[in-house]
Amino acid sequence: MDGHTAPEDRRAAPVSVRIAAELRRDIAAGRLRPGERVPSTREITRRWGVAMATATKVITTLRQEGLVRTLPGVGTVVGESRPAPRTAPQGPAAPVRPGERRRPGAAGTRLTRTAIVRTAVGIADTEGLDGVSMRRVAAELGAAPMALYRHVPAKEDLLRLMVEAVFAEHPPPEPAPEGMREALAAGARVQWRLCRRHPWVVPLMSIARPVLTPSSVDHTEWAVRVLKGHGVGAPEALNAVVALTGYVLGMAAQVSDDTEAAHETGLRHAQWWAAREPELSRLEATGRYPHLFAYTAGPPDFDETFEFGLEGFLAGLEARLRTAAG
Repeated sequence: MDGHTAPEDRRAAPVSVRIAAELRRDIAAGRLRPGERVPSTREITRRWGVAMATATKVITTLRQEGLVRTLPGVGTVVGESRPAPRTAPQGPAAPVRPGERRRPGAAGTRLTRTAIVRTAVGIADTEGLDGVSMRRVAAELGAAPMALYRHVPAKEDLLRLMVEAVFAEHPPPEPAPEGMREALAAGARVQWRLCRRHPWVVPLMSIARPVLTPSSVDHTEWAVRVLKGHGVGAPEALNAVVALTGYVLGMAAQVSDDTEAAHETGLRHAQWWAAREPELSRLEATGRYPHLFAYTAGPPDFDETFEFGLEGFLAGLEARLRTAAG
């Protein structure tokens, strides 16, 4: 980025307009090419020293102009095709008036609780929970922030509705598989797929203080029912379900952390490990880790590791529960 801003811009233009102009120039000059990530809202706050609300305005403006688009799990990237250069308005501070340009697809969107929650989930999927705010959701929907509060009283309520929405889309399997281990594995895999699709949900579902919603509690009720159907007592069943949930969330936390790091650095999982090759080679050359480096493998595969651990966990759990049941 050239980092230069005309003096008259400093005097008159809002900071969000100036930052958007810098990024717009980088896109026009090819310094940011189609498909490449643009700075996230968090990167903008750090680089330019602005508030999150200002950073959100920058990304929203570029998205409304069709210059960038969001990709789940990746972030905001430069669009494949660039619109014609802007010729008006000419004034340095010429801000976009509310409703003048709307995000593609936002025009005519009826402001409902469902639309608000769906939009918030989309933002979280792309940028993580830090990107979700009432102001940001309102900007995506082309509405005034205060209009959202008529449908969702507070951000805490929005988070609860988001959790409910994604769990409602991932119900436990019915009918449950007949075998104890098979049934628990099927339920765990549903939760794993949910966490893979929506990594932001993981910190909201801690065992200690989870966000409780009807559809999320359905999973616990289902698993306890399955175990009781196999003769497991209620206390043991609940302990077993909590332990299994802890395994799923523990593995899912690795995905969540990796996704968060990708938002911060722009490096996906495989890219990060590729960048560590020189460091790994130096460690291998010391001869200190002969057993580890005897097996050549690529980056950890989350799904493969999850399945390996799930099989062992459930084998041990089933044996213990059947022994306890007599």
